Amino acid sequence: MQKLSVALIGKYMAEGIAAPLLKIAALVEHAGHSVLIERDTAFELGERLSDALSIAEIGERADLALVLGGDGTMLGIARQLAPYDVPLVGINLGRLGFMTDVAFDDAASVITKILAGEYEIEERTLLCASIVRDEAIMLEALALNDVVVARGAVSGMVELSVKVDGRFMYNQRSDGLIVSTPTGSTAYAMSANGPILHPRLAGVILVPIAPHSLSNRPIALPDDVDIEITITGGREVSANFDMQAYTALQHGDRVKVKRAPRPIRFFHPVGYSYFATLRQKLHWNEQPTGIDSGHLQA
Repeated sequence: MQKLSVALIGKYMAEGIAAPLLKIAALVEHAGHSVLIERDTAFELGERLSDALSIAEIGERADLALVLGGDGTMLGIARQLAPYDVPLVGINLGRLGFMTDVAFDDAASVITKILAGEYEIEERTLLCASIVRDEAIMLEALALNDVVVARGAVSGMVELSVKVDGRFMYNQRSDGLIVSTPTGSTAYAMSANGPILHPRLAGVILVPIAPHSLSNRPIALPDDVDIEITITGGREVSANFDMQAYTALQHGDRVKVKRAPRPIRFFHPVGYSYFATLRQKLHWNEQPTGIDSGHLQA
């Protein structure tokens, strides 16, 4: 059996997280693998910080990363580990997440099997965004869910001009525009009436937020296009990336978005079902087996 270096990363400042982290660490070591502790996680455990690793060091040394927390924790870690191609396993300490799909109560059996090579691999697309001002790149960032250009909380509509692969698409007045991956289609994009995209679809969606014209509808595009959003009007306009990093924008700024060169890899337990996750998170009704829906009564 190949000995693996397994990184352990927990939700920062989460009450009561030390005990679950220690339980997972003991499980990994009992299976004959080494544990790498991320620096903030080590602080939660009271471990010596001299033995802890930065995310970059984990990226260089880890064969696998176990992330304990919710989808927000996973979003932040996934973006940071993306350049290193470290596969991720999400362990949820609360309700099942879209990306942290392993319930903690099932973690022992699931992790044991994954460490033994029993898993399903899923790749998720990331977006690479840059903010360009007067031909100078002001900021570059990755996003697993979405890149959002939006107005301030108390300001009026933002005015945007959008190009795809250098060709003019439309001008838009709205509260903002969401550029979403399939992963992000069940996040902010869905609340703005965007479609759900299966993670294996090679696509990206543009979803207007409360557009002035109802003819501005969500549109799905191939994920190999270059999208450019120019700020032409509005006050207090900002761009955010997975709702975790923000930057203020000025008139004339351009937000360029394209597919990142590498996807993120998730390891799931054998038999993992994306549709089961959707049913649980979105409370979809399940039709009883063997019953014709035409005979169901309200």
